Amino acid sequence: MSDKSKVFVYPKDVTAFGFDWGRLALTVAPEVNGAKRFSGGVVDLPSGQGHSRHNHPGAEEIIFVISGNGEQMVEDEQGNPVTQRVGPGCTIFVPESRFHSTLNTSDGPMQLFVVYSPAGPELALRDLPDFRLIPPGTA
Repeated sequence: MSDKSKVFVYPKDVTAFGFDWGRLALTVAPEVNGAKRFSGGVVDLPSGQGHSRHNHPGAEEIIFVISGNGEQMVEDEQGNPVTQRVGPGCTIFVPESRFHSTLNTSDGPMQLFVVYSPAGPELALRDLPDFRLIPPGTA
């Protein structure tokens, strides 16, 4: 791929998914730069906010905590919630189709980098009632 605008992507330069609990800016995805096997992007959660328990059928997820602190829940094999405090540098693996949730317990924002494999399950977020598109360059 020779188009550097598709290889080097900043969250501010893509359309983001906005929700009452925060936003997701996909910086790697089939529709952004032709990624075929995974998608990913930056999640911003304001203080006290988080996304509720959900899953991505048929997909695995990686969550990397860039900044802030929170509580991460990932269900175990029997469907029991396992919650742990997480902070910068923590990588969370969400096995295929497993329910999970994240809550920002910091006084300030929490930022995550998420990866979905295969690409696509994040597009179901468009069906949520509080979904809105945020144009590039909008804070």
